[in-house]
Amino acid sequence: MLKPWSGILKRKILYTIRDCGLLWMCSKTRKSINNTNTNATNIQCAVIRHCRNSAAMFERKSKSKTEACCMTISELIEHKQKQFNDSDGEDDCREKFPSVGPMLVTKLGGCCNRKLLLKRLPILQWLPVYEAGFLVEDIVAGLSVGLTVIPQGIAFAVMANLEPQYGLYSAFMGCFVYCLFGSCKDLTIGPTAIMALMVQVYVGSLGADFAVLLTFLAGCIILVFGLLNLGFLVQFISMPVTAGFTSAAAITIASGQVKSLLGLPGRSNEFVDSWINVYRHIGETKVWDAALGIATIAMLLLLRSLRSKWSGVGKYLALSRNAFVVIGGAVLAYYFSTVGCTPFSLTGTVTPGLPPVNLPPFSTVLKNQTLGFTEMTAKLGSSIIAVPLIAILETIAIVKAFSKGKSIDATQELVALGMCNIVGSFVSSMPITGSFTRSAVNNNSGVRTTLGGIATGILVLLSLGLLTDTFYFIPKAVLAGVMITAMFFMVEFHAAAEIWRTKKVDIIPFIVTLASCLLLGLEYGMLIGIGLNVCFVLYMTSRPSIDQAMLRTSSGIEAMVVKPDQSLIYSSIEYLKHKIVKMTDKTQVGTVIIDGSNVSYVDSTAAKILSSTVEELELRGCSVLLWNWNRSVRCTLIRLNKEQFFHLFKYGGLEQLDKEVCNESVP
Repeated sequence: MLKPWSGILKRKILYTIRDCGLLWMCSKTRKSINNTNTNATNIQCAVIRHCRNSAAMFERKSKSKTEACCMTISELIEHKQKQFNDSDGEDDCREKFPSVGPMLVTKLGGCCNRKLLLKRLPILQWLPVYEAGFLVEDIVAGLSVGLTVIPQGIAFAVMANLEPQYGLYSAFMGCFVYCLFGSCKDLTIGPTAIMALMVQVYVGSLGADFAVLLTFLAGCIILVFGLLNLGFLVQFISMPVTAGFTSAAAITIASGQVKSLLGLPGRSNEFVDSWINVYRHIGETKVWDAALGIATIAMLLLLRSLRSKWSGVGKYLALSRNAFVVIGGAVLAYYFSTVGCTPFSLTGTVTPGLPPVNLPPFSTVLKNQTLGFTEMTAKLGSSIIAVPLIAILETIAIVKAFSKGKSIDATQELVALGMCNIVGSFVSSMPITGSFTRSAVNNNSGVRTTLGGIATGILVLLSLGLLTDTFYFIPKAVLAGVMITAMFFMVEFHAAAEIWRTKKVDIIPFIVTLASCLLLGLEYGMLIGIGLNVCFVLYMTSRPSIDQAMLRTSSGIEAMVVKPDQSLIYSSIEYLKHKIVKMTDKTQVGTVIIDGSNVSYVDSTAAKILSSTVEELELRGCSVLLWNWNRSVRCTLIRLNKEQFFHLFKYGGLEQLDKEVCNESVP
């Protein structure tokens, strides 16, 4: 009730101030006139006229503001339509090219401020507010991850055709570096099965130097992607493609470990080759290795089922299950060795001590021939692109999984992952990325910050310095069992069911990616899956959904309203033109209204073909109205042909549309 009176009171005060100001101006003017010998009458009249004009302008502004506050929606639409109609010749539709200079200054200026420093070094955000109570939880989580990564690291190195210690070299530096640069407390960086498989495929028998150089190059590429803010490229890899790739990688890895599980000879990298090798040598199965491997898988599954039982005891037994089975297998093998019996195939000698800190190998000797950096990169081939891409894909997928709905900084994760690989290459690491298994262990252990990675790294270093003699007795069948059990839960059957339930057509990229990865290799399968998904997207953009409705005006005139559901680009405009012309011929209407409410962008090709569409409809005797198009699109079309398009644009509601159709239909 007080608002109208407060508005009136406010206007009264403003009028009083205005009148006082006018009187003061007139008095000052009279004094100056009296002091000079000019034409006093003319000047005084001019001042009074100026004051009256100012007062009138003030009243008009006050009145317009008051009316705007009380304007209804229909009046607002009419007001906007009037503004649009009155803008003939006044609306500046020139397109301004973006200024590169100010843009660069803004970007470069933001490279040296405190905000960016805190963003690029997340430790500076959480360390000042770190609580003492978090330390115990972080240490417990770090030790749990360490007990998981030690046996896994050895298994991954063996799988990659490297000596076992390289798996441990890869397991500690990423933990330290990610503590500084990482933004996801649950993520753990280190060797993974997919990275080991990629190293096995590309490096093969070339030697460890090629694996370390690949780590350095992959880190540099990932870091450049991060610094250039190219993390958005991962968004072009859809969930069906990711699920198909992950499932195929898990099946390929598990298939490659069957020979070690059964104690068979031979070496194979791919899914088909692995089963061919098993088929050829199945008669050479070692019973003791097979029995130990199958028992290992059964024990791991049993311990995993204890996660929700026996409160804390069952939880930590489940988290440390990999360490328990590896230690049990090593103890069993050592016992048999003391009685002069070696029934199992063993890991063998692991080089003791910490890794040397050196530059990555930019040259090496292979088959008594010295190879330089160029020759080494030539032999690595497409792995220089495939390994970083898959490492990025794994890491971002894990961060999304553990973000719990929070926004993630993909750019910072790329910077962190790139730094982990670059620094890791100085300590002879193989390519590393985020591990879903160990990240899940980290999360279930109640980790609070990335400081838990420090405990993991220290535990790995202690094992390198103190336990390498023990690693000799680890049976290969136990490591194979650990790998196969982990792969059981990486095959995304649930994702396939979810895709089928949600959108059945998306099962096609999933199946194509899965089959291609299994039959042609992971890198080719991934490219085929991405290519197919891009084709799906291009098809959808080239076939916009077009709503059609018939409109009958108050005077009985029929018009057809056509409304595309997306922006118009070169790939979709021909389809729109074809559909409009076809619908016009079918309905035989005299007016076609193209509703542009959903069109936020048109390119030059779309503008040109839209112009030809208007011409073709006019040749058929149809008038065209462009209804509710936004300003940027209007300007694009007007810049192409102002005489053709400007009078076609209309704006408003159904009543205004009725009037415009009637006006267009009047001869």
